[in-house]
Amino acid sequence: MQRLAILLLFFLATTAGAVPFWGARESSPADVSPTDLKPGEWIWGGDNKAMGPMAVIVSLTEQRAYVYRNGILIGVSTVSSGKKGHETPTGVFTILQKDKDHHSKNYDNAPMPYQERLTWDGIALHAGGLPGYPESHGCVHLPTKFAELLFGATNMGMTVVIAEEGSSPIAVVHPRPILPIDPRTGAETNVPPLETGEAYRWQPDAAPDGPISMVLSRSDERIVVYRNGVEIGRARVVFRDPGAKVGTHAYIVADGFMDGDNPVLPGTRMPKWITIGIPGHSDEANQPVDVQTVSNIVVPREFAADLMPLLKPGVVLLATDASVDEGTTGGKTQVLNSDPPSA
Repeated sequence: MQRLAILLLFFLATTAGAVPFWGARESSPADVSPTDLKPGEWIWGGDNKAMGPMAVIVSLTEQRAYVYRNGILIGVSTVSSGKKGHETPTGVFTILQKDKDHHSKNYDNAPMPYQERLTWDGIALHAGGLPGYPESHGCVHLPTKFAELLFGATNMGMTVVIAEEGSSPIAVVHPRPILPIDPRTGAETNVPPLETGEAYRWQPDAAPDGPISMVLSRSDERIVVYRNGVEIGRARVVFRDPGAKVGTHAYIVADGFMDGDNPVLPGTRMPKWITIGIPGHSDEANQPVDVQTVSNIVVPREFAADLMPLLKPGVVLLATDASVDEGTTGGKTQVLNSDPPSA
Protein backbone atom coordinates (compact mmCIF):
# COMPACT_ATOMS: atom_id res chain seq x y z
CA MET A 1 0.00 0.00 0.00
CA GLN A 2 2.84 2.39 0.86
CA ARG A 3 4.53 1.65 -2.47
CA LEU A 4 1.25 2.29 -4.29
CA ALA A 5 0.91 5.66 -2.54
CA ILE A 6 4.44 6.65 -3.54
CA LEU A 7 3.79 5.68 -7.17
CA LEU A 8 0.53 7.66 -7.14
CA LEU A 9 2.29 10.77 -5.80
CA PHE A 10 4.97 10.41 -8.47
CA PHE A 11 2.28 10.08 -11.17
CA LEU A 12 0.44 13.17 -9.94
CA ALA A 13 3.68 15.18 -9.82
CA THR A 14 4.71 14.24 -13.34
CA THR A 15 1.28 14.73 -14.88
CA ALA A 16 1.09 18.16 -13.27
CA GLY A 17 4.32 19.10 -15.05
CA ALA A 18 6.51 19.08 -11.93
CA VAL A 19 9.95 17.49 -12.18
CA PRO A 20 10.84 15.24 -9.20
CA PHE A 21 13.95 15.91 -7.16
CA TRP A 22 16.00 12.78 -6.59
CA GLY A 23 18.65 12.20 -3.93
CA ALA A 24 20.33 14.38 -1.33
CA ARG A 25 20.25 18.14 -1.75
CA GLU A 26 23.74 18.68 -0.30
CA SER A 27 27.10 16.99 -0.56
CA SER A 28 28.21 14.54 2.09
CA PRO A 29 31.54 15.45 3.78
CA ALA A 30 34.65 14.74 1.71
CA ASP A 31 35.95 12.37 4.41
CA VAL A 32 33.02 9.98 3.93
CA SER A 33 34.14 6.79 2.21
CA PRO A 34 32.32 6.10 -1.08
CA THR A 35 31.37 2.69 0.34
CA ASP A 36 29.45 4.44 3.13
CA LEU A 37 27.27 6.55 0.81
CA LYS A 38 23.60 5.60 1.03
CA PRO A 39 21.37 5.57 -2.08
CA GLY A 40 20.95 9.14 -3.30
CA GLU A 41 24.00 10.47 -1.45
CA TRP A 42 27.01 12.04 -3.16
CA ILE A 43 30.19 14.07 -2.65
CA TRP A 44 31.30 17.05 -4.72
CA GLY A 45 34.54 18.72 -3.70
CA GLY A 46 34.34 21.67 -6.11
CA ASP A 47 35.54 22.17 -9.65
CA ASN A 48 37.24 24.55 -12.03
CA LYS A 49 37.52 23.77 -15.75
CA ALA A 50 40.89 25.53 -15.83
CA MET A 51 42.29 22.72 -13.68
CA GLY A 52 42.50 20.36 -16.66
CA PRO A 53 40.63 17.55 -18.43
CA MET A 54 37.73 15.71 -16.82
CA ALA A 55 36.72 12.05 -16.99
CA VAL A 56 33.93 10.04 -15.41
CA ILE A 57 34.01 6.36 -14.42
CA VAL A 58 30.74 4.57 -13.69
CA SER A 59 31.16 1.31 -11.78
CA LEU A 60 28.10 -0.85 -12.38
CA THR A 61 29.44 -3.29 -9.80
CA GLU A 62 29.59 -0.64 -7.09
CA GLN A 63 26.60 1.37 -8.39
CA ARG A 64 28.69 4.51 -8.08
CA ALA A 65 30.08 7.18 -10.40
CA TYR A 66 33.52 8.75 -9.93
CA VAL A 67 34.43 12.16 -11.37
CA TYR A 68 38.06 13.16 -11.94
CA ARG A 69 39.57 16.50 -12.92
CA ASN A 70 43.20 16.49 -14.06
CA GLY A 71 43.80 13.09 -12.51
CA ILE A 72 42.32 13.69 -9.05
CA LEU A 73 38.95 12.64 -7.66
CA ILE A 74 36.62 15.62 -7.23
CA GLY A 75 33.26 13.86 -6.91
CA VAL A 76 31.57 10.53 -6.30
CA SER A 77 27.92 9.58 -6.33
CA THR A 78 25.59 6.66 -5.91
CA VAL A 79 23.82 5.70 -9.15
CA SER A 80 21.17 3.35 -10.47
CA SER A 81 21.93 1.63 -13.77
CA GLY A 82 19.93 -0.60 -16.11
CA LYS A 83 17.83 -3.40 -14.64
CA LYS A 84 17.75 -6.97 -15.93
CA GLY A 85 16.77 -6.99 -19.59
CA HIS A 86 17.81 -3.34 -19.95
CA GLU A 87 21.43 -3.58 -18.75
CA THR A 88 23.64 -0.52 -19.13
CA PRO A 89 26.38 -1.33 -21.65
CA THR A 90 30.01 -1.25 -20.59
CA GLY A 91 32.81 0.42 -22.55
CA VAL A 92 34.31 3.78 -23.36
CA PHE A 93 31.89 6.54 -24.37
CA THR A 94 31.98 10.26 -25.02
CA ILE A 95 29.33 12.88 -24.33
CA LEU A 96 27.46 13.34 -27.60
CA GLN A 97 24.74 15.75 -26.54
CA LYS A 98 23.62 17.72 -23.49
CA ASP A 99 20.04 18.71 -22.64
CA LYS A 100 19.25 20.31 -19.29
CA ASP A 101 15.47 19.80 -19.57
CA HIS A 102 15.25 16.56 -21.53
CA HIS A 103 12.07 14.46 -21.61
CA SER A 104 11.94 10.89 -22.88
CA LYS A 105 10.34 10.19 -26.25
CA ASN A 106 10.11 6.48 -25.40
CA TYR A 107 8.73 6.53 -21.85
CA ASP A 108 5.64 8.76 -21.72
CA ASN A 109 7.54 12.06 -21.76
CA ALA A 110 9.26 11.17 -18.46
CA PRO A 111 11.59 13.91 -17.20
CA MET A 112 15.33 13.22 -17.53
CA PRO A 113 16.93 16.42 -16.18
CA TYR A 114 20.56 17.25 -16.95
CA GLN A 115 20.80 14.57 -19.61
CA GLU A 116 24.24 13.85 -21.07
CA ARG A 117 23.83 11.46 -23.99
CA LEU A 118 26.40 8.66 -24.43
CA THR A 119 24.81 6.75 -27.33
CA TRP A 120 22.31 7.69 -30.02
CA ASP A 121 20.09 4.74 -29.09
CA GLY A 122 19.22 6.15 -25.68
CA ILE A 123 21.98 5.56 -23.11
CA ALA A 124 22.73 8.67 -21.04
CA LEU A 125 23.67 10.09 -17.68
CA HIS A 126 20.79 12.02 -16.09
CA ALA A 127 18.95 12.68 -12.84
CA GLY A 128 16.60 9.87 -11.90
CA GLY A 129 15.40 7.39 -9.33
CA LEU A 130 17.93 5.92 -6.89
CA PRO A 131 16.48 2.93 -5.03
CA GLY A 132 19.90 1.43 -4.24
CA TYR A 133 19.94 -1.14 -7.05
CA PRO A 134 19.76 -1.19 -10.88
CA GLU A 135 16.25 -0.14 -11.95
CA SER A 136 16.59 2.07 -15.03
CA HIS A 137 15.93 1.18 -18.68
CA GLY A 138 19.65 1.42 -19.45
CA CYS A 139 20.59 4.97 -18.49
CA VAL A 140 22.70 5.87 -15.47
CA HIS A 141 20.55 7.66 -12.90
CA LEU A 142 22.22 10.30 -10.73
CA PRO A 143 21.02 12.45 -7.79
CA THR A 144 19.50 15.66 -9.13
CA LYS A 145 21.95 18.10 -7.54
CA PHE A 146 24.95 15.98 -8.47
CA ALA A 147 23.65 15.70 -12.05
CA GLU A 148 23.32 19.50 -12.16
CA LEU A 149 26.89 20.02 -10.94
CA LEU A 150 28.25 17.43 -13.36
CA PHE A 151 26.27 18.94 -16.25
CA GLY A 152 27.87 22.33 -15.58
CA ALA A 153 31.37 20.86 -15.36
CA THR A 154 31.48 18.63 -18.45
CA ASN A 155 32.25 19.40 -22.08
CA MET A 156 31.05 17.75 -25.26
CA GLY A 157 33.33 14.86 -26.19
CA MET A 158 34.41 14.19 -22.61
CA THR A 159 35.31 10.57 -21.78
CA VAL A 160 32.92 8.40 -19.76
CA VAL A 161 33.94 4.83 -18.93
CA ILE A 162 31.28 2.36 -17.77
CA ALA A 163 32.86 -0.66 -16.08
CA GLU A 164 31.70 -3.92 -14.54
CA GLU A 165 33.46 -6.74 -12.75
CA GLY A 166 34.30 -9.55 -15.14
CA SER A 167 34.52 -7.35 -18.21
CA SER A 168 36.70 -4.42 -17.05
CA PRO A 169 40.06 -3.92 -15.31
CA ILE A 170 39.82 -4.09 -11.51
CA ALA A 171 41.30 -0.59 -11.11
CA VAL A 172 38.41 0.81 -13.17
CA VAL A 173 35.70 -1.29 -11.49
CA HIS A 174 36.91 -0.09 -8.07
CA PRO A 175 38.42 3.37 -8.67
CA ARG A 176 40.73 5.18 -6.26
CA PRO A 177 41.54 8.86 -5.59
CA ILE A 178 43.73 9.03 -8.71
CA LEU A 179 42.52 8.52 -12.27
CA PRO A 180 43.13 4.93 -13.50
CA ILE A 181 42.50 5.74 -17.18
CA ASP A 182 43.82 8.04 -19.88
CA PRO A 183 41.20 10.84 -20.04
CA ARG A 184 41.78 11.20 -23.79
CA THR A 185 41.08 7.57 -24.72
CA GLY A 186 39.52 5.89 -21.70
CA ALA A 187 42.17 3.17 -21.81
CA GLU A 188 43.58 1.86 -18.53
CA THR A 189 46.88 3.57 -17.74
CA ASN A 190 48.66 0.70 -15.94
CA VAL A 191 51.23 2.96 -14.24
CA PRO A 192 53.50 0.61 -12.23
CA PRO A 193 54.18 1.28 -8.56
CA LEU A 194 57.59 2.42 -7.41
CA GLU A 195 59.94 -0.50 -7.08
CA THR A 196 61.68 -1.34 -3.83
CA GLY A 197 64.48 1.16 -3.39
CA GLU A 198 63.10 3.49 -6.07
CA ALA A 199 62.62 6.85 -4.38
CA TYR A 200 60.81 8.62 -7.19
CA ARG A 201 59.92 8.65 -10.87
CA TRP A 202 59.82 11.75 -13.08
CA GLN A 203 58.56 11.59 -16.70
CA PRO A 204 57.62 15.14 -17.79
CA ASP A 205 57.57 14.20 -21.48
CA ALA A 206 54.43 12.12 -20.85
CA ALA A 207 52.54 15.45 -20.87
CA PRO A 208 54.81 18.32 -21.96
CA ASP A 209 52.37 21.09 -21.01
CA GLY A 210 49.08 21.79 -19.25
CA PRO A 211 47.81 22.40 -15.72
CA ILE A 212 49.33 20.61 -12.74
CA SER A 213 47.54 18.81 -9.90
CA MET A 214 48.78 16.47 -7.19
CA VAL A 215 47.50 13.79 -4.80
CA LEU A 216 49.22 13.06 -1.48
CA SER A 217 48.36 9.73 0.18
CA ARG A 218 49.26 9.39 3.86
CA SER A 219 48.51 5.67 3.96
CA ASP A 220 50.75 4.90 0.96
CA GLU A 221 53.29 7.62 1.76
CA ARG A 222 53.19 8.67 -1.87
CA ILE A 223 52.71 11.85 -3.85
CA VAL A 224 51.50 11.64 -7.47
CA VAL A 225 51.78 14.51 -9.96
CA TYR A 226 49.49 14.98 -12.96
CA ARG A 227 49.83 17.34 -15.90
CA ASN A 228 46.91 17.74 -18.28
CA GLY A 229 45.34 14.55 -16.89
CA VAL A 230 48.46 12.40 -17.33
CA GLU A 231 50.76 11.21 -14.56
CA ILE A 232 54.23 12.71 -14.94
CA GLY A 233 55.75 11.81 -11.58
CA ARG A 234 55.41 10.09 -8.25
CA ALA A 235 57.59 9.86 -5.18
CA ARG A 236 57.89 8.33 -1.76
CA VAL A 237 57.02 10.65 1.10
CA VAL A 238 58.06 10.69 4.73
CA PHE A 239 55.92 12.51 7.32
CA ARG A 240 57.88 13.90 10.24
CA ASP A 241 54.64 13.83 12.26
CA PRO A 242 52.29 11.29 10.61
CA GLY A 243 49.36 12.28 12.83
CA ALA A 244 49.65 16.03 12.35
CA LYS A 245 46.61 16.33 10.07
CA VAL A 246 44.34 13.53 8.95
CA GLY A 247 41.29 13.29 6.74
CA THR A 248 40.74 14.77 3.28
CA HIS A 249 41.98 18.31 2.66
CA ALA A 250 42.63 20.35 -0.47
CA TYR A 251 45.11 23.15 -1.09
CA ILE A 252 45.90 25.55 -3.91
CA VAL A 253 49.03 27.55 -4.73
CA ALA A 254 48.48 31.29 -4.25
CA ASP A 255 50.44 34.32 -5.42
CA GLY A 256 53.67 35.11 -3.59
CA PHE A 257 56.09 33.16 -1.43
CA MET A 258 56.33 32.07 2.17
CA ASP A 259 58.80 33.83 4.43
CA GLY A 260 62.18 32.24 4.93
CA ASP A 261 63.95 29.31 3.32
CA ASN A 262 62.12 26.50 1.55
CA PRO A 263 61.94 23.56 4.02
CA VAL A 264 61.43 21.11 1.14
CA LEU A 265 64.31 22.36 -1.01
CA PRO A 266 66.74 24.50 0.99
CA GLY A 267 68.18 27.43 -0.90
CA THR A 268 64.90 28.21 -2.69
CA ARG A 269 61.61 29.85 -1.73
CA MET A 270 58.34 28.02 -1.11
CA PRO A 271 55.22 29.35 -2.85
CA LYS A 272 52.29 30.32 -0.66
CA TRP A 273 49.50 27.77 -0.25
CA ILE A 274 45.94 28.32 0.94
CA THR A 275 43.31 25.77 1.95
CA ILE A 276 40.26 25.05 -0.22
CA GLY A 277 37.02 24.74 1.72
CA ILE A 278 35.71 21.33 0.65
CA PRO A 279 32.55 19.68 2.10
CA GLY A 280 33.12 18.86 5.76
CA HIS A 281 35.98 21.37 5.97
CA SER A 282 34.33 24.53 4.69
CA ASP A 283 35.65 26.43 7.72
CA GLU A 284 39.18 26.00 6.35
CA ALA A 285 38.51 28.00 3.18
CA ASN A 286 41.22 30.54 2.30
CA GLN A 287 43.30 29.78 5.38
CA PRO A 288 47.05 30.18 4.71
CA VAL A 289 49.17 27.06 5.10
CA ASP A 290 52.01 27.54 7.59
CA VAL A 291 55.64 26.54 7.18
CA GLN A 292 55.27 23.80 9.83
CA THR A 293 52.65 22.02 7.72
CA VAL A 294 54.86 22.18 4.63
CA SER A 295 58.00 21.06 6.44
CA ASN A 296 56.15 17.98 7.77
CA ILE A 297 56.31 16.51 4.24
CA VAL A 298 59.71 15.15 3.18
CA VAL A 299 60.29 14.16 -0.46
CA PRO A 300 63.40 13.26 -2.48
CA ARG A 301 65.57 16.31 -3.13
CA GLU A 302 65.84 15.63 -6.87
CA PHE A 303 62.09 15.19 -7.14
CA ALA A 304 61.53 18.49 -5.32
CA ALA A 305 63.96 20.24 -7.68
CA ASP A 306 61.95 19.02 -10.69
CA LEU A 307 58.57 19.82 -9.15
CA MET A 308 59.14 23.26 -7.63
CA PRO A 309 59.31 25.21 -10.93
CA LEU A 310 55.84 23.83 -11.80
CA LEU A 311 54.15 25.10 -8.62
CA LYS A 312 52.46 28.16 -10.08
CA PRO A 313 49.28 29.81 -8.75
CA GLY A 314 46.30 27.55 -9.38
CA VAL A 315 48.06 24.21 -8.80
CA VAL A 316 45.89 22.00 -6.58
CA LEU A 317 46.99 19.38 -4.03
CA LEU A 318 44.54 16.83 -2.59
CA ALA A 319 45.72 15.21 0.65
CA THR A 320 43.95 12.00 1.66
CA ASP A 321 44.23 9.07 4.04
CA ALA A 322 43.01 6.74 1.27
CA SER A 323 45.32 4.53 -0.73
CA VAL A 324 46.08 5.75 -4.25
CA ASP A 325 47.88 2.69 -5.52
CA GLU A 326 46.73 -0.87 -4.98
CA GLY A 327 50.21 -2.01 -5.97
CA THR A 328 52.15 -0.01 -3.40
CA THR A 329 54.85 -2.38 -2.22
CA GLY A 330 58.34 -2.49 -0.84
CA GLY A 331 59.98 -1.30 2.32
CA LYS A 332 60.52 2.28 3.35
CA THR A 333 63.39 4.15 1.77
CA GLN A 334 65.38 7.12 3.04
CA VAL A 335 64.08 9.47 0.37
CA LEU A 336 65.78 12.68 1.31
CA ASN A 337 67.99 14.43 3.68
CA SER A 338 66.43 17.82 3.48
CA ASP A 339 67.80 18.59 6.93
CA PRO A 340 71.14 20.40 6.82
CA PRO A 341 74.07 18.23 7.94
CA SER A 342 74.88 18.49 11.62
CA ALA A 343 77.84 20.69 12.49
